Amino acid sequence: MPIYEYECAKCKKIFEISQGIKDKPLTACPDKKCKGEVKRLIGMGVGFIFKGPGFYATDNRSPGYKEKAKKENPSNPCLSCKEGCRH
Repeated sequence: MPIYEYECAKCKKIFEISQGIKDKPLTACPDKKCKGEVKRLIGMGVGFIFKGPGFYATDNRSPGYKEKAKKENPSNPCLSCKEGCRH
């Protein structure tokens, strides 16, 4: 479940709460003495952690990948014939 950050307009307390994506946002401060109006803050970071194989550009490539890529996209293509030959 995502963790959302809220700020109370009355007591200025900033707190985090774990809520489902479809849950309605909180409207009141959870502090029993305050009960002020709260607003959800915009998060600064992404909360995803990718673990395991398959998340990097170099994962799951065939052994001949680099050679094939060099043939398809040469670093110095011929400008006159535009076919990728090397004069």
